[in-house]
Amino acid sequence: MSVEQQYIDLFSQTEAMIRKHSAEPLNALRATAFADFQRQGFPTRALEKYKYTDVSKFFEPDYGLNLNRLEIPVNPYEVFKCDVPNMSTSLYFVVNDAFYNQSLPADELPKGAIFGSLREVARQHPELVEKYYGKLADTSQDGITAFNTTFAQDGVIFYVPKNVVVERPIQLVNILRGDVDFMMNRRVLIVLEEGAQARLLICDHAMDSVHFLTTQVVEIFAGENSVLDVYELEETHTHTVRFSNMYLKQEANSNVLLNGMTLHNGTTRNTTEVQLAGQGAEINLCGMAIADKTQHVDNHTIIDHAVPNCNSNELFKYVLDDQSVGAFAGLILVRPDAQHTSSQQTNRNLCATREARMYTQPQLEIYADDVKCSHGATIGQLDDNALFYMRSRGIAEKEARLLLMFAFVNEVIDTIRLDALKDRLHLLVEKRFRGELNKCQGCAICK
Repeated sequence: MSVEQQYIDLFSQTEAMIRKHSAEPLNALRATAFADFQRQGFPTRALEKYKYTDVSKFFEPDYGLNLNRLEIPVNPYEVFKCDVPNMSTSLYFVVNDAFYNQSLPADELPKGAIFGSLREVARQHPELVEKYYGKLADTSQDGITAFNTTFAQDGVIFYVPKNVVVERPIQLVNILRGDVDFMMNRRVLIVLEEGAQARLLICDHAMDSVHFLTTQVVEIFAGENSVLDVYELEETHTHTVRFSNMYLKQEANSNVLLNGMTLHNGTTRNTTEVQLAGQGAEINLCGMAIADKTQHVDNHTIIDHAVPNCNSNELFKYVLDDQSVGAFAGLILVRPDAQHTSSQQTNRNLCATREARMYTQPQLEIYADDVKCSHGATIGQLDDNALFYMRSRGIAEKEARLLLMFAFVNEVIDTIRLDALKDRLHLLVEKRFRGELNKCQGCAICK
């Protein structure tokens, strides 16, 4: 039996249950997504887009799925005490793939803004979710997106109406919890209407040492003149597998910062597709990965300049140790009408051992003649001259190596537009390089 067949059979047997515990706007796309998954199956390495990650092997094991939406025995507000000093956030949780709504932050969002369960909001405001859900995540183009849309029953929605500014940053913590090997399929829908502003920090943590497999699909709509920061911090353990597909559409004069940081993981595959659909839109797309042992981090990005006068800045850096593997494939597409495009793509990679492997594939496709575009990639090791200089000044070799690696990734951290989070990341990255457990002060679940 093929890997796909077990999930085809599972959906056929449990479709009624899946629909019952979800909402109509999510169910409306389920049949089409299932047909697309049956046709495509899981992506294979024969596809250029997935050449560096063997997807199907991770779906072979027998995982538990909470399709009947049983309550997970955990109160995240009791076990998760993590706090970023000087950054007062509104803290929300997703346990596996279900929004935790039994206890919510006391502080209220601005009038009209919504942050909550995608399933519940879809039941209360179906017209809002129907307008956006599944409109960017095309199930006919990606097997992971089709699989997720087939099985996802809940997730998170963040909606900010016209000209509303959410002053307090939102922190969303995804907690992985299970007594057996477990799979979760979650959705995130972010909508900022014209002139809206918000900042969102998403953290992934694992409570238990079992094997976890997560599929995640994120859809982001940035309206005209909106400003949005999204930071993703993955800090789980070596038994976790994560497939995340993010789709972003920006309207005129919108400004978006996306920064994805992998500090500790097992296998991670992130896809980010950005469509600059309105003139004057600007995207800053950043990423950082620190990997050792046999960890695997694969980032695939597409920035589509569909209209004139848009800016994109892309920066990804990797530090790989031991037998870890990193991959980066980034495409900048400038369409024929997208004159006066300004785009810069940079990928820098550091292999601390000869056994570490990095694959990089920067790409430019330009069909307009009045543009400013550049791209570049490097793969190297620590500078022997710099090491020698530091050791000659009395710095131990281990400390010198740590300082050089920290300086290397610092450029990505400095793109963060929240000073308290930036300071916290400096500390976490230093602890990661020192081989210490990445435990935040008072946190019972960070691995």
